[in-house]
Amino acid sequence: MENYNEGARNDEFPGYGKPFKSFATDAIHVGQEPEQWNSRAVVPPISLSTTFKQSQPGKHFGYEYSRSGNPTRDCLEKAVAALDGAKHCLAVSSGLAATLTITHMLKAGDGIICMDDVYGGTNRYFQKVATEFELQITLVDCTKPELLKAALKPNTKMVWIETPTNPTMKVVDIRACSDLVHDHNKDIVVVVDNTFMSAYFQRPLALGADICMYSATKYMNGHSDVVMGLMSVNREDLYDRLKFLQNALGCVPSPFDCYLVNRGLKTLHLRMERHFKNALAAAEFLEGDSRVERVIYPGLPSHPQYDVVKRQCTGCPGMITFYIKGELHHANTFLTSLKMFVVAESLGGYESLAEHPAIMTHASVPEKERSILGISDTLIRLSVGLEDKADIIEDLNQALAAAAPSNPEKN
Repeated sequence: MENYNEGARNDEFPGYGKPFKSFATDAIHVGQEPEQWNSRAVVPPISLSTTFKQSQPGKHFGYEYSRSGNPTRDCLEKAVAALDGAKHCLAVSSGLAATLTITHMLKAGDGIICMDDVYGGTNRYFQKVATEFELQITLVDCTKPELLKAALKPNTKMVWIETPTNPTMKVVDIRACSDLVHDHNKDIVVVVDNTFMSAYFQRPLALGADICMYSATKYMNGHSDVVMGLMSVNREDLYDRLKFLQNALGCVPSPFDCYLVNRGLKTLHLRMERHFKNALAAAEFLEGDSRVERVIYPGLPSHPQYDVVKRQCTGCPGMITFYIKGELHHANTFLTSLKMFVVAESLGGYESLAEHPAIMTHASVPEKERSILGISDTLIRLSVGLEDKADIIEDLNQALAAAAPSNPEKN
């Protein structure tokens, strides 16, 4: 694989691709050049102005109105583009705003093939909003390329992949799907939601995707204090269209939020390494515990797409899904017994979170679909944070003990 550094981490996590070349350096320096500010500030200032002086009517100095362009937002977009190995990046006000903006490239009658297991908000938008505008949505398990191939129709204009998926952690072979789709019709746009992996562990554009998008609310920011979406592209036609829509739809983030996400990027490489180490330890603990039915973590050899993960990723995030033994009340007891993990939605922050997808993040997904996907009453999703590894495992252990069915099998 190209664009990787030689050296560290591969001995610790053998089999994964080497870290992307100059990732930390680019995160810290691209788009942050002090020379672009009169003050030569090392940290880019927050430009709160909504409007900018023009030398004469219609002639500006790069900015005219903050919705169409802002210096602080530009810093963020340049940095993210570099981390994604992309020519361009566009920031919007949320991950769903990115979904909305991308989908607005289509027209009534067009078809979207969407991975069957996706974030609940994505599922809700496609099935309950996009269909109102006569877009045709087909849900497909894209881990099986033959199913994706069979679903392609003359009106298919977009394929939406989320990998790993939320919440059942399926991993899609981006290269295989992108090649299949583009061989069928090069004009079909392949979108990859890269929220779970972040730019540090996966580069969808290098694997054939046309658009890489994020809920930057999660790992890219990493501090649970900003809601934002990002879209990266290499194709000029897609950039021009999305740039127009960014301005025309008006779903832009505030300069202060751009400043915060830009700051979060500076430690992305450090955070993701720690998330990986902590989550792998937690997943191994859970997989070896008799009070747990099954663990789904891409970094475990037991994961169904483990070979795909090793081939297309440089590591794994802090997201773990597992089935606790028992019934709904055992899952609830586990969650309410946690002391360090916080029971809350979202993910990817420095703090450890736990949630019940069927009741919380994926409650909007129809019950029949949840059942097919395996989003059951005993499914629990963890976002493993940056705390000390021993404390993470201790908290999981004591909560499992509290939730264990009567006369549990002893470890």
